[in-house]
Amino acid sequence: MKTFTCTQKIKLRDFTDGTYPQGSFAFKALLRRGDIRVNGAKTRSDMPLNVGDVVTYYTTAAEEAKLYFKAVYEDDNLLVADKFSGVTSEALFFALSDRAAYPVHRLDRNTCGLIAIAKTEECQQALIEAFRERKVEKIYLCLAKNAFRRQSAVLTAYLKKDEKAGIVRISDSPSQGAAKIVTEYSVEERSGDYALVRVTLHTGKTHQIRAHLAHIGCPVLGDEKYGDGALNDKYHARRQILVAKSLAFSLEGGLSYLNRMTFESSFFPELPKG
Repeated sequence: MKTFTCTQKIKLRDFTDGTYPQGSFAFKALLRRGDIRVNGAKTRSDMPLNVGDVVTYYTTAAEEAKLYFKAVYEDDNLLVADKFSGVTSEALFFALSDRAAYPVHRLDRNTCGLIAIAKTEECQQALIEAFRERKVEKIYLCLAKNAFRRQSAVLTAYLKKDEKAGIVRISDSPSQGAAKIVTEYSVEERSGDYALVRVTLHTGKTHQIRAHLAHIGCPVLGDEKYGDGALNDKYHARRQILVAKSLAFSLEGGLSYLNRMTFESSFFPELPKG
C-alpha cells in the first residue's frame, strides 16, 4: 500500500504517472480491481483530482516489486538510469528524488533506455547546456518498418507540436512555429518486413524519432501513435520498440571527467514474446 497527497488539479492517471512508478505500470489493473482509493473511496475511473485529495494504491507484492530502472552509473554529480518501458520519466524523477533531484531530459513512457539525472543544480545546468549545444551523443536502436530506400541517411525536416491532438507533425518545408530537426539513421539488419535501425539524434524534440521515421514511411514497430497498425498487429506490438542505447558527453570544467565514458543500456530492441 502506498499513499500520496495531490498538490494540484490533475487527472488520476496523470497524477499516478508522475508520482508512483509501480502504480503507473499497473494502473489499468488497479482500476479494474478497485484497488485505488481517493479519500478512502474506491474508484474505477480516471477521475479528476483536487488539491489535498489523498490517493492510496493497493498494489500486489508482485506489482510493488516490479523494477522500473537499473542504475548504470552514479557519482556525486550524476545518476544515469536505465529506464524500463511503461514508466514515465516524471514517475522515475519522483521516485529518485532522494538521490537525484534535477532532471536533464526525458524519454517517452514506452521508450526504454538511458536517462541522465543530475544530483546538483550546477550539473543540471551544465548538462542542459550540453544537450542544447549538441555536445551529447545520443544513439538509439529500434525496430522499424523495412521500407528504407537508403541504407543510411541524415534527414532534415521541420517538427510542429499539435498540443490538442497530443502529437507532432513533420513537414519537409519550414513553417511558422515549426522547429528544425536532424535525424541520422543506419539500417543495421533487415528481416522481412521490419529492420533493426540505429538512430543518432542531432536535435532532440518531442517524438522526433518516431514521427520522423514515420514521415519517411518507416515507422517504429509497435508505435500506436505514428505507426503501421497492420504491422503492429502482426507482431502483437503494443509499445514502440525503441531503446535509448547509449550516451556520451563532451563537457568542460569540473564535469570533463565524464568525457572518458560511454554509457550503455542493457536493453535491446526485440519483438514481443508470444
